[in-house]
Amino acid sequence: MSRIVHFEINTPDVEAATAFYGDVFGWQFNKWEGGDIEYWLVTTGEEDTPGINGGLMSVDDWPQTVNTMQVDSVDAFTEKITAHGGEVVVPKMAIKGAGYSAYFKDPSGVAFGIFEPDPSAE
Repeated sequence: MSRIVHFEINTPDVEAATAFYGDVFGWQFNKWEGGDIEYWLVTTGEEDTPGINGGLMSVDDWPQTVNTMQVDSVDAFTEKITAHGGEVVVPKMAIKGAGYSAYFKDPSGVAFGIFEPDPSAE
């Protein structure tokens, strides 16, 4: 089975979103310096408590929350997803030092992502 390991909040207003989630839930935000886009890592609680952490980025054309499942192979799961009626939205991309990711829509249009860990990703 592939578990949800990360979420992303895509928002047109990063400042308002970080203020809202920080004030309401006490989440912490730290700018990630590892990529070409402005991305904030979201810490939702202590590491020894249940739950997952996520990310937040500025997106004008796709404001929604996206859950990401960890997989053994982005390539293999891309084939499996499309064979079952899913649609590639963002093809496989490297996340430097972390792994590979891709984004999809399921047959009903719900967005989700997959992630393959690989610290050697460039």
